[in-house]
Amino acid sequence: MNLFHRDLGGAGLPPLVVLHGFLGSSRNWQAAGGELSAGFHVLAPDLRNHGASPHSEVMSYEAMTGDLLDWLNEQDLPRATFLGHSMGGKVAMLLACRHPGRVESLAVVDIAPKAYFWPERREEFAAMAEIDLSTLSSRAEAEKILERRVPDWALRRFLLTNLERLEGGGWRWLANLPVLSRELPALEKSPLGPGDSFPGPALFITGGKSRYVEPGDHAEILRHFPAAAIRTIPGSAHNPHMETRGEFVSLIRNLSV
Repeated sequence: MNLFHRDLGGAGLPPLVVLHGFLGSSRNWQAAGGELSAGFHVLAPDLRNHGASPHSEVMSYEAMTGDLLDWLNEQDLPRATFLGHSMGGKVAMLLACRHPGRVESLAVVDIAPKAYFWPERREEFAAMAEIDLSTLSSRAEAEKILERRVPDWALRRFLLTNLERLEGGGWRWLANLPVLSRELPALEKSPLGPGDSFPGPALFITGGKSRYVEPGDHAEILRHFPAAAIRTIPGSAHNPHMETRGEFVSLIRNLSV
């Protein structure tokens, strides 16, 4: 699995590896990553079945962690700070617990080590499946089709970052929608087992307007990450790196490295 990645700047500084969320890609992190490059060498890989990385019939946290270890070796990175958002946060948690020697410090954005059920994800898949790529004439037409099931404008635009126009004409989805849809129940589960823990420095950032991490989840976070600090950005929902970027970047810059 030869992962694609973006180098977002800061060469020569301590490495920061950014892991995107479900149906996202490294493209979503260019603005925040660029700001973070003032203090880190920011590298953002696309996880398997996402972005410009290869597709596979296998989609699990163990597989994504294995991909990441191979990629780290290819980049000659023995250790790095890891910043993971949502699904990418679950990958980062598993990597830190199972391979702590590779992790300088950890930042997890708006996700907890618990199981979720995301009915909205299923609705998004259904909306994307309604787009007939063989007859699609424009991105605007695709957005109009999505609007039937996805009323939120920002979410529609996010989903459409996965739609790519081919050089010879036509369209394709960058994300491997059939496999992601099939494996969604497995991806909703916690990646961690009862004995998994990471003793190193960790920061969990939550959105005050988000319901992904509730106050009742803090005990479980601290059980697996006993040195973790938990910080809430009141004005943010699930995407603080976009919605409250200044405050988010300030928190990440203060990570122990």
